[in-house]
Amino acid sequence: MLWRAPVLLISCPWCGQRDEVEFHYGGQAHVAYPEDPAALSDEEWGRYLFFRENPEGSFAERWSHSAGCRRWFNVVRDTRTNRIQAVYLPGEPRPVIG
Repeated sequence: MLWRAPVLLISCPWCGQRDEVEFHYGGQAHVAYPEDPAALSDEEWGRYLFFRENPEGSFAERWSHSAGCRRWFNVVRDTRTNRIQAVYLPGEPRPVIG
């Protein structure tokens, strides 16, 4: 049997810490849906769909525990080290990382 060290351990707020293979990445957190999507030009709609921040350092992301409770939650992850700095529920403000 081949053993594989987990690349990333993620703490689901409901199920606890699990290997990243149980989760699905959902992109940048806190991206507001357009108020009137029909009023957007093709360029504006394309920017909403495809253009996201790509910072070096702390980044707020959405994750789903797809192989567990199937719930969505937010994570602040340092993109330089892959270290998870905070986990919080949707609708909560992004925690201030020190």
